[in-house]
Amino acid sequence: MRYSRMFGKTSFEAPHDADSVNAKMLAQGGFIDKVAAGIYTHLPLGLRVLQKINAIIREEMNKVSGQEILMPALHPMELWKQTGRDATMIDILYKTKASGDRDFVFGPSHEEVVTPLAAKYVRSYKDLPFALYQLQTKFRDEPRAKSGLLRGREFGMKDMYSFHTTVEDLDKYYEEVKAAYLRVYERCGLRAYVVKAGGGAFTDQYTHEFSVITPAGEDTILVCDSCKTAENVEIVKDASKCSTCGGPVVSEKAVEAGNIFKLGTKYSEPCNLYFTDSDGKRKHVIMGCYGIGNTRMVGTIVEASHDDNGIIWPLSVAPFRVHLISLGKDEAVNAAAEKMYNEMLAAGVEVLFDDRDESAGKKFKDSDLIGIPVRVVLSGRTLEKNAVEWKLRSGGEAEIVGISEVLKKVADL
Repeated sequence: MRYSRMFGKTSFEAPHDADSVNAKMLAQGGFIDKVAAGIYTHLPLGLRVLQKINAIIREEMNKVSGQEILMPALHPMELWKQTGRDATMIDILYKTKASGDRDFVFGPSHEEVVTPLAAKYVRSYKDLPFALYQLQTKFRDEPRAKSGLLRGREFGMKDMYSFHTTVEDLDKYYEEVKAAYLRVYERCGLRAYVVKAGGGAFTDQYTHEFSVITPAGEDTILVCDSCKTAENVEIVKDASKCSTCGGPVVSEKAVEAGNIFKLGTKYSEPCNLYFTDSDGKRKHVIMGCYGIGNTRMVGTIVEASHDDNGIIWPLSVAPFRVHLISLGKDEAVNAAAEKMYNEMLAAGVEVLFDDRDESAGKKFKDSDLIGIPVRVVLSGRTLEKNAVEWKLRSGGEAEIVGISEVLKKVADL
C-alpha cells in the first residue's frame, strides 16, 4: 500500500476528548475514527489489525472443534422475554419497533438466539457435543462509554457456545477453551491472567476472565507471584493473601480481554433445549459460553505495547510487516525505493510504502506513531552503500543492511 493513496492519515494532535492511550494513538495514527461515544469506524489500518486478530481467533476456535456461524444482530424481543433477560439487562438493551408494532432488541449477546437454534437440531445424545461460534457486532447502551475501544456501545465480539450431555463433558471442554484463549492472547503479544470472577447477568456460577495488566484497566485484580494466579478483587474475602497458596498478592489494574462461563441449563430450560439420553430419558442440554472482544483486543494491545512516540504492534497483528520510507527527491533514490516496493509485493510481503513528498522528520514521526514492526529507509546516503537503514520498532539501534539482503531479513522475522 502506498501511504500517499491510503485513506486515513496521521494527525498532529490527538482528539481533545481522547481519554486513554489507545483512544489517542489509534485516532492520531489513522486507525479509527470516532462517530460518537463508544462508536468507532475502523479505517484501513485499523481494519487490517482487526482482521489479523480475527484470523488468530478463528484458528484457535477451529482447533477446539468450534464451527463458525453468523447470527443476526436484530432479535425479536420475545426471545429475550423467554429467558427473562429483557428485565435483568434492561439498562443496556437497545430496543426498536418494527412494522406491526413488534418489539426488537439489538443483541448485546446471543444466548437467546443460539439456544433456540440448537433446539431445532438436537434430538438425541448422538447429536452432542458441539460448539458454535461467530464474529459479530454487539450493542450495549453503556452509560460510561469511554477509553477508546475498551468500553464501547457498538463493538465486535467472538462469542462461542458449547452444548453437552453432562457437566463432566462441559468441564473438560471448558478447560480446552481456556487453554485456547491463552494461546490467542499469547499469539497477539499479550500476557493474560486467568482470573476467577462472578457471572453477572450471564450465570449464577463463578466464571473466568482473561485480564491484561494496564493502567487503563477498569478492573482490579490481585496477582500472586508465587503461584502465578490472579483473582478479581470483587470476589476476594481476604485481599492480603492469595486464596490458592496463601502467598502475598499485588493489586493491579487490568483490562478484561475475554471471559468464559459455565451456563449449565440457565438457557436450555427456558428455551426448551432437550436431548434424549441412551436410556431414553429426556434431559436438558448443558451449555457453556466463551467470549473475546475482538475490537477491545485492538485497544488492549495498544495499551500494553506502546511508548511515548506511538504504538509498537506485535508482528502477528501489525497492519503491515514493513514500513518502507524513501527520503529526499533524488530520482535514483526514488527509483530504488519503487523497485524495492515492487519486489516486496511480488514476494508477498505486507509493506506500507511512504512515498509522500514530506520531510524525514515527518516520515519518521509518523512511522513511530503507526508502529509497524520494521522500518526500512532508503536515502542518498544508504544508496551510496547499496544498502538501507533497518530499524525495529520494538527497540535497538538502526543498522545498515545491503539491499540484496532485505527480503531474506524480512522473511526471517
